[in-house]
Amino acid sequence: MNGVNTNTLCPRCGQAFRCGATASRCDCFDLQLSEELRTRLVQQYEHCLCLTCLRQLQAQETSAPGDPAKA
Repeated sequence: MNGVNTNTLCPRCGQAFRCGATASRCDCFDLQLSEELRTRLVQQYEHCLCLTCLRQLQAQETSAPGDPAKA
């Protein structure tokens, strides 16, 4: 999730979205993602994911803890 853009495509789903991280405020800042999930995302993706994908991954994590095939 490095190399943040203000207008980009989600590398997971291909959806266009606006990342506000470089503007000091992004909707994803309010998501509570586990350290394990954050680590996996950084290893798996070079850029930020859209809010929809992050919410889906967050929901999968809470509904199936310990499942290695979540992302």
